[in-house]
Amino acid sequence: MKFFRFCFLWMMTLGLAGAAQAQTAVYGEFTAAKSAPNASWMYGPTIGLYHDSGHGLFATGLDIRGTFAGRGDTNGSGSSQTLDTLEGGVRLAVTPHVLPIKPYAEVLGGLGHLKTGQGSARTSSTKFAYQFLGGLDFTFFPRVDWRVVEFSYGRLAGLGDSFAPKTLSTGLVFRLP
Repeated sequence: MKFFRFCFLWMMTLGLAGAAQAQTAVYGEFTAAKSAPNASWMYGPTIGLYHDSGHGLFATGLDIRGTFAGRGDTNGSGSSQTLDTLEGGVRLAVTPHVLPIKPYAEVLGGLGHLKTGQGSARTSSTKFAYQFLGGLDFTFFPRVDWRVVEFSYGRLAGLGDSFAPKTLSTGLVFRLP
């Protein structure tokens, strides 16, 4: 019986230690997106929220984010293009406690809404979207990180190979107490 009590207390201690290391953060980024080699860049904000459960060097978690990128008329034709996404998924972060950095990788899925053209020739399409991304956060205040760089590769399903956005972002991360 003492053995079971010891095991129960040990498991409770490990569970509380893991919960004490959990981290929730909100972030805002400036994002540049490009869908093809000859396409124009689209710019806009990315906002999101993640929650990591830390266990030593590695932390796993969930992320939900929205990106709102667009470009206006760049050649005098009156056409424009916007890409809005709302995605969620899993993340893995590495926290080397001796350095103030946190590299991470994520796999996300959700909805993407693409608008192109002008006037009556304007097309709009909402499709399943996914992306693979990785980045590096640098802690410069106790609860504030600079998201130095984040790169993603994604796709809007149903649009073939014609639309595969790649993004490059930077921003700030505010870790909640």
